[in-house]
Amino acid sequence: MVYNVIGITSGNSLDGLDLVFAGLTEVRGKWTYEIKAAERKAYTIEWEEKLGAAVSLSARDYLLLHSEFGHYIGYAVKQFITDHQLDHQVHFIAAHGHTVFHMPSQKMTAQLGEGAAIAAVTGLPVISDLRAMDVALGGKGAPLVPVAEQLLFPDYRYRLNLGGNATISSMVNNNFIAFDICPCNYILDALAETLGKPFDEDGKLAAGGVTDNALLESLNGLSYYGQDHPKTLAGKFGTGTVLPLIQGHQLSTQGKLNTYTHHIATQIAKTIAKLQSGSEQEQKLLLTGGGVFNSFLLQHIREQLQPYNIEIITPDEQTITFRNALMMALLGTLRWRQEPNALSSVTGAEKDSVGGALWAI
Repeated sequence: MVYNVIGITSGNSLDGLDLVFAGLTEVRGKWTYEIKAAERKAYTIEWEEKLGAAVSLSARDYLLLHSEFGHYIGYAVKQFITDHQLDHQVHFIAAHGHTVFHMPSQKMTAQLGEGAAIAAVTGLPVISDLRAMDVALGGKGAPLVPVAEQLLFPDYRYRLNLGGNATISSMVNNNFIAFDICPCNYILDALAETLGKPFDEDGKLAAGGVTDNALLESLNGLSYYGQDHPKTLAGKFGTGTVLPLIQGHQLSTQGKLNTYTHHIATQIAKTIAKLQSGSEQEQKLLLTGGGVFNSFLLQHIREQLQPYNIEIITPDEQTITFRNALMMALLGTLRWRQEPNALSSVTGAEKDSVGGALWAI
């Protein structure tokens, strides 16, 4: 069976709306994909401000923005279809929206971007609210993307994504698990921004700094790293715990970047060590996410993983860049097929679930 789906995501970094048109094929339980078109639609300053301030809005104004952003996404999709000549080719849309509130301990999650509005503008079926059912069942609603990665890339022992957080997925004792290891680009970008840079290109700033062992020890000692999975990181861990800890040490920004890069690599290696089965056979690790383009970070990850006989493989640049939107397309497809797209072994929910609201005219 072939599904032609537009997957849409909006990252917390507010760098824009990612749109992917993917051909997803399922044959006897095995999935393959082809990215036929992909684009990042950068937000205007006005939209950056609107999305960034959404958490402080009244209920009325939040719902108005929810509708407005849904219409914005709908028109972005229409333009995407026109620009890439996709008329009459799209079966449906899977839209994650922009996360504003995520409070699984109180069984609540909310993403801006009303599915009904997207459907009304595009005239296409839309699947949205992909986290809501898992959260209602007591799950953390995250991470969801590794569920789709397991289907598209089943031949890898590990799948590691270096995005805002470093997230890993794997099969352990015949159970699929996935969890956030530590904050990643979220912290590196925040530090680079203090020097007027949107990010540390190729890790050059970090490479010019010196590791602060006291800070590194403090970072590695944070209580989150001692918790068992399932677990996921909220943004407040980065802003409320990690960044204040880093800023409390008197060293250059380059030194902070260098130290935090070492911290990421260290936590990844410690996680792999815990998940290893003891087999001496070489195992494959799929590496995705924006951090793949940070050669200084990759250098340290490779060094830290050297004792574990792991072959690190990166896919094509388009898959790396638009990984989340691609995976959202597959999660939406699983919802379309009424198959589980959130696993209790990953999120800690009462049971696996088929998540997502379907909007169709």
